[in-house]
Amino acid sequence: MSEFTHFSSDGASRMVDVGEKAVTRRTARAEGFVLMQPETLRLIRDRGVAKGDVLEVARLAGIMATKRTAELIPLCHVLPLEKADVQYSFPTENKVRVEVSVSTEAKTGVEMEALTAVSVTCLTIYDMCKSVDRGMEISSIRLLEKTGGRSGHFLRSSQD
Repeated sequence: MSEFTHFSSDGASRMVDVGEKAVTRRTARAEGFVLMQPETLRLIRDRGVAKGDVLEVARLAGIMATKRTAELIPLCHVLPLEKADVQYSFPTENKVRVEVSVSTEAKTGVEMEALTAVSVTCLTIYDMCKSVDRGMEISSIRLLEKTGGRSGHFLRSSQD
């Protein structure tokens, strides 16, 4: 098992030194789901929620979250992001799937930016719809793929 890179040998927290790492193309994709009543999803898709276009507000929140990740996750590096894309699909009549893709050219990866964006996007959907459906559930936030860097390519198996 690898060592935890965010701790020194004596257990103190530390930001990983990326000074000697090469700048490479880094990408990450993550997903998450919001489960809700079918009527809630119909309201979202029909733009019938009183607070406005839920999916567009949530998309902007997710994109903004990528840019704020280093402020939220204590040991993350500030990264010059080149792309942040939030997409939606509707696998069932009561589920929104959120997928976020993030990319940059940097010395460290963008996995946390993608995961943060998925989380904030899902939370924004919840916030905008909680007045009509308090039973919504956010689930399965996870990294799907990452490229670049020393650790190479990670692709989640379709069985996961």
